[in-house]
Amino acid sequence: MSPAGTPDAPATVLVYSSRAATREAVRTAVGRRPAPDVGPLTWVECATGDEVVAAVDGGGIALCILDGEAQPTGGLALARQLEQEVPDRPAVCVLIARQPDHWLAHWSRAEGTLPLPVDPLTAPGLVADLLRSAARRPAVR
Repeated sequence: MSPAGTPDAPATVLVYSSRAATREAVRTAVGRRPAPDVGPLTWVECATGDEVVAAVDGGGIALCILDGEAQPTGGLALARQLEQEVPDRPAVCVLIARQPDHWLAHWSRAEGTLPLPVDPLTAPGLVADLLRSAARRPAVR
């Protein structure tokens, strides 16, 4: 958090889904400022796995929210790929449609999960927590 209780600097959040409605639902549920000490958020939308990889490689992404149900590349596989290929990858949250898929989120090395459909009462808190944690992580050199 910023000194003297002032709001943190803007954060860029990537949301990935092959479905535009899912991307919109995430943005709407989380909002532009998920907590007083976090944000405001800038959203980057990706519809393909290649767009996600390019955006993360470009830097500046604080959090990736990846749809585990996306086609043809699922968010769980993308999360695992980013973990293995990007030394200082952003925090990752995966969207899961079924509670039994929670173990896949663990396998993917995601720091958080959100159930589908996205709940606007819980999503902002989780996103804020992930962004706070990401801000405290030391950079890999």
